[in-house]
Amino acid sequence: MGQMIEFKRPDGKAASGYLATPAEGQAKPGNPAVLVIQEWWGVNPQIKSVADRYAAHGYLALVPDLYDGKVATNPTEASSLMQKLDFVAATDQIVQGGLNALKAKGAGKVGLTGYCMGGAVTFLGASRLKGLAAAVAFYGLPSQGFDPATITIPVMGHFASKDGFIPIAKVYEFEATLKKAGVDVRFFTYEADHAFCNETRPEVYNPEAAKLADERTFAFFAEHLGS
Repeated sequence: MGQMIEFKRPDGKAASGYLATPAEGQAKPGNPAVLVIQEWWGVNPQIKSVADRYAAHGYLALVPDLYDGKVATNPTEASSLMQKLDFVAATDQIVQGGLNALKAKGAGKVGLTGYCMGGAVTFLGASRLKGLAAAVAFYGLPSQGFDPATITIPVMGHFASKDGFIPIAKVYEFEATLKKAGVDVRFFTYEADHAFCNETRPEVYNPEAAKLADERTFAFFAEHLGS
């Protein structure tokens, strides 16, 4: 359903990503679009399938490649790639460039979503990107470069109660920080493990929780982006 494309970053350098397009007859000028941000693995077949799912719902969906073509096949490789990533620069240049590319293709309102590492980038994007209409983060929290006071768009978050990487108490604390800053935020917690939406990881995949999170996300984007 999709293909790799190239686009320009705000600084003029080249970037790439996987673009999934709605079926013939659905795409039109002003079509809503979604940026999908990778887990720490990179732009692999699983995250491409997530973009394909958005396209099947009528959205233009772009997965900006934050690793410049590198894809990890094990946790050690993934951790190394993630640790080398400048999250703020990737958000300001690669993700913003992807958003600009969607707008150049005639997209209407653009949303942002991401998983794990991509969830952290999603919160950064909510506070830093120009032209974004809504954001949904899955089991990821930001660190540097994030200012909740700058968020003017609605935000949704999905988190796991048994997450070994992000303590649920930290999630509640972060939610309170967003609300104190006046952010329109909706957080949901699931009896599940980290990465519970990744169907390629049977040790943590929770189909019931993933289905519910998807339903809430698609309803949220339909409300704020159109469908």
